[in-house]
Amino acid sequence: MQNLKGRFAAVLPAGGLGKRMGGNIPKQLMLLGDKPVYRYSLETFLEMEEIAEIVMAVPADWKHFFENEIFGDSANQLSDIHKDKLKIVVGGEERWQSVENGVNALTSNAEYVLVHDVARPFVSKEIIRDVCETLINKGSCLVAKPAVDTIKIAKDGRVETTIDRNTVWMAQTPQAASIALLKKLYGRIAAEPLNFTPTDEASILEYFGESVYIVKGNTANDKLTTPEDFEVFANRAK
Repeated sequence: MQNLKGRFAAVLPAGGLGKRMGGNIPKQLMLLGDKPVYRYSLETFLEMEEIAEIVMAVPADWKHFFENEIFGDSANQLSDIHKDKLKIVVGGEERWQSVENGVNALTSNAEYVLVHDVARPFVSKEIIRDVCETLINKGSCLVAKPAVDTIKIAKDGRVETTIDRNTVWMAQTPQAASIALLKKLYGRIAAEPLNFTPTDEASILEYFGESVYIVKGNTANDKLTTPEDFEVFANRAK
């Protein structure tokens, strides 16, 4: 097995305001079990020796709150050893810009970066290691799970065609690439802005013709989006 220690960084976008969730605070700060949503995936990455550095991108209006909770004198503050691995930056207007801010804030000697949404609190260390191995052995990749339902393409309420579900994968995170590659692509976007809003890193890589490989995910790595999701995830947190 290859030595993976310290070869990877992680960017955790936590900049969304979670409008579909409702409430007065970002969903990543809502309590899930006995701790905020963002802490689950953050702690998972912090505990892994493969991960040399983590940057979390947060809403500008909430940056001080995050810093106080994580680094300040609170019950939720991190241990000193974990504090050294984490940096907090302000997110961008769009998710991909939050990730760009995070990638540009990396300062370790890591070669690769894993981007993971904190709204997917139960990502496993096994999946993260699979992503690390795939990065080294194949290249850029994303976690995805196979579609289990029949997929229809429809227009104006009428079905036009059926897609072979064996070819359909539901994108999750982490999504990962070499840091140098992402920085190069961000530079190209700055020079010639995209004509679409990327919803994930894979769509940027795909747009520029880069191969993106799949790491198989699972339902436990689903995204927390709605109040109904919150009830399901709360049971997992027990």
